[in-house]
Amino acid sequence: MTTAAEYRQRAETLSGPLPPLLAEAEHLAQAVLLGFHGRRRAGMGDEFWQYRPARAGDPARQIDWRRSGRSDTHFVQEKEWQAAQSVFVWLDEAQSMAFSGDKGRVTKADRGKLLALALSILLIRAGERVALTSLGTPPRSSELQLLRIAQSFELDGARPDYGAPEVRNLLPHSRALFISDFMGDLEPLEAQLAKAADRGVRGVMYQILDPVEEAFPFDGRTIFESVGKTVRHETLKAGDLRERYLERLAERKARLDELAHAVGWRYECHHTGDSAQSALLWLYGALEKRG
Repeated sequence: MTTAAEYRQRAETLSGPLPPLLAEAEHLAQAVLLGFHGRRRAGMGDEFWQYRPARAGDPARQIDWRRSGRSDTHFVQEKEWQAAQSVFVWLDEAQSMAFSGDKGRVTKADRGKLLALALSILLIRAGERVALTSLGTPPRSSELQLLRIAQSFELDGARPDYGAPEVRNLLPHSRALFISDFMGDLEPLEAQLAKAADRGVRGVMYQILDPVEEAFPFDGRTIFESVGKTVRHETLKAGDLRERYLERLAERKARLDELAHAVGWRYECHHTGDSAQSALLWLYGALEKRG
């Protein structure tokens, strides 16, 4: 049996090299009031939540006769929903996510890591279970799970130019969050979304872009090169490409929105130049909603 001291030692080992990321995620999570998106819902539980008027089909044993005696309407007690849900997070760590259009601005990957970890903190402390799809481990609700997630973000390895989610570990009727720039081929994404929908998984597709990718502020002679340096294009009239680029970007965002709605998910686009706190608030609220 693992002792408390051994658990503490494992936690300290995990957290040792990661104080900056954990501290930043903790600070961001603390800025979001848990009560703002209260997770109270009617369902199985022991604690009283609210009264509601009785409906046809409600068993007589559920009627609160004391409350009903004070009016002409029968009332039923509803209990607070206490069963934790499982939330799976896929964070795209492909090379395209390492882009930043300004030395003073975070990369898409860094913003994604911060949001994924801060959201995990909020969910776990609200009693939910969280897992990172890349780890292949079951969703858990513990501080140690947060340390595992944070540690995984520091691992190095071969990375493709563009990433695609993997849903084989997703539990039926769980929740999922996909964080990516979604700049690669969309076919793998479509296939994985279809598999997730077949399992009754609902969730959010959260696109992160750099402001430069949104504005295309290039003109004259410009060399475009992928982060992984596998694609390179040189042009003398970059400004002539702007309109076509912006059209294709708009088409891609519209397609992502269509894909999300087709499977009952939500889609949102975030820019690294915008507030991380606002992004976290939106994500927490989006995962709070149940279909």
